[in-house]
Amino acid sequence: MEHHIAPVRDYVGVWVALVILTFTTAGVAYIDMGPFNIVVAISIAVVKMALVVWIFMGVRYTTTLTRLFVVAGFFWFLILIVLTGQDYISRGWLPRGKMW
Repeated sequence: MEHHIAPVRDYVGVWVALVILTFTTAGVAYIDMGPFNIVVAISIAVVKMALVVWIFMGVRYTTTLTRLFVVAGFFWFLILIVLTGQDYISRGWLPRGKMW
């Protein structure tokens, strides 16, 4: 297996981007955007996750098959999150019995 050594410039660039995105997340948390706060926070988190996977996990230098599995894993995770969210939202529709 061939090992690829990434230049230090890539690591420093990703680190700077992650720090900027972290401060952006903290700053956006103080802005009241109603229900869009969670959308913005999750969007920033997805960008940070993509940077870590692409550079630090070495997906940038792997084969197309490995990239396909990374995308498939992320897609499967997205399906699980959506189904969990739908289950959580639909719980309010169930009739509630008497407590005692």
